[in-house]
Amino acid sequence: MDTHTPQTVDIEGTAVPLEALIEAYTQQRGEKKETKKAVRKRREEAQLKPYQAELIKLQKHLEETQQKVIILFEGRDAAGKGGTIRRVARYMNEKHYRIVALGKPTEEQRTQWFYQKYIQHFPHAGEIVLFDRSWYNRAMVEQVFGFCTDKEYEDFMKGVKGFEKDLVRQGTTLIKLYFSVTKEEQAKRFERRKTDPLRQWKLSEIDVQAQERWDDFTSAKYHMLKRTHSHHAPWTMIRSDIKHKARLEAIKVILNAVDYAGRDESLDYVLDDDIVVSGARELEIMEAQRARSGKFTG
Repeated sequence: MDTHTPQTVDIEGTAVPLEALIEAYTQQRGEKKETKKAVRKRREEAQLKPYQAELIKLQKHLEETQQKVIILFEGRDAAGKGGTIRRVARYMNEKHYRIVALGKPTEEQRTQWFYQKYIQHFPHAGEIVLFDRSWYNRAMVEQVFGFCTDKEYEDFMKGVKGFEKDLVRQGTTLIKLYFSVTKEEQAKRFERRKTDPLRQWKLSEIDVQAQERWDDFTSAKYHMLKRTHSHHAPWTMIRSDIKHKARLEAIKVILNAVDYAGRDESLDYVLDDDIVVSGARELEIMEAQRARSGKFTG
């Protein structure tokens, strides 16, 4: 027979079971933690708003001057591209921007000129188009997983600088952003996708292999930067382990790319060097890593 008597604590003459106190304390701590998280998120979103207001001014300027802007969002899986795109577009006029996220090519598209499926989504005058992954799929995912032939890959790498030079020469502003997440942070984000029913749809078979193929993706990234970073279409790297900072700095990069009317000069547009790195500087960093350890480490 169990003669164990639950421990109690006397509170103002009332015996309260210790287990109940512990449970109440644990629940309260959890609620406080959730409250702090909610407060932090509200504060972060509020910090973005003045810059999101500037994006509206930029958008209006493009409409009035009939300019065109293309923004490429590239990077590893779970690097924060989608969340940044949502913050960029959140308050903009839906009539003058589009978000393009293309799936794998159809059989018909496989027989077409490689850029054809992208060109049909290019902006008209006064419009911004945001590509959630772009023609650089060929330099990264397709190359790593063998979804294209060696010749297709090489043809792309040889021709893309000329393609982009023509695009810019004909008046389109091209902004190329690469979101760079660490292997450890990517693993954490994948784990959240596995356990959160609201995020599970984001987890694909390629995601599952992303950690295993980390070094392959790093090598592909290096060769992509080496061969496609140029004066007329440079790459900008966004360190994205801290999502909020990555989103804020990405918005600043976009605002700094266009000389638009009505800019609020009281805001700080200076880029954070810990978050934003030029493509040329990233190449230097990667080459230094390789010289020290014999391989790329990031």
